[in-house]
Amino acid sequence: MSRVSPTVRTTANLAGVAILLVFAFPVYWMVSTSFQTRAEIRAPEPTWHPFGGSLDNYRRLFTDGDGFTDALRTSLSVTLLTVVVALLFAFLAALAVSRFRFRGRKSFVVVLLLVQMIPTEGLFISQYKMLESADLTNTVIGLTVLYVAAVLPFTIWTLRGFVAGLPVDLEEAAMVDGCTRTGAFFRITFPLLAPGLVATGVFGFIQAWNEFTVGLVVMTRQDSKTLPVWLSTFTDVNRGADWGAVMAGSTLIAIPVIVFFLLVQGRMVGGLTSGAVKG
Repeated sequence: MSRVSPTVRTTANLAGVAILLVFAFPVYWMVSTSFQTRAEIRAPEPTWHPFGGSLDNYRRLFTDGDGFTDALRTSLSVTLLTVVVALLFAFLAALAVSRFRFRGRKSFVVVLLLVQMIPTEGLFISQYKMLESADLTNTVIGLTVLYVAAVLPFTIWTLRGFVAGLPVDLEEAAMVDGCTRTGAFFRITFPLLAPGLVATGVFGFIQAWNEFTVGLVVMTRQDSKTLPVWLSTFTDVNRGADWGAVMAGSTLIAIPVIVFFLLVQGRMVGGLTSGAVKG
């Protein structure tokens, strides 16, 4: 194997740093703007650092913003329910597709990919009519049903690849040693699936936590809004957008996702790579 020259290595490192800065700059700008005053935000010359800023934007979220606590409760409830329910159904479906041979198995996998291509906006009317007929608009259960339906195709597809990468011989060996089929699965196979479950769980968490358009259509009452929809109340046609409050709210909304990702990043990387190359 030929060694990589120092010049090539240095160039690759510099390119990686440049890409990192490009992706990190919007996050930095959001956090920096959240600490700036309205005068600084609207000034012709941008303020590149938040030093000497104030917490007025964050205070305004709780004083001018109506329903932050309700929106936080709704987002947490919907997101956690979505992750749990989606992982449960996706796990069972991935096992069925990967371990069993049945009529329509390949068609089922193809349908999963086709469902991903349907734009969300094309389903608004039918989704709203469905929830309205069941009296589930402005409810956590109703929004959770829609989020689970949106998350399931990708979740099943990812878990399918990961389950297919685990040899059945592991369970058979455990059964030879005296385990039942159920015991062999939960003692041997299930722990090995943890990285895949974490990877797909992170995807479901981020999608449900940050989703805006479906929540805007389904959750119309002020006390039932999710955090992204609640944040849109800081934009007004006459006064314009309160960018300080919007950036402060966006920063607060991003914190749970960052914390959750940091807690599971090790298992997430393993799950994504295994699920992407096997199956």
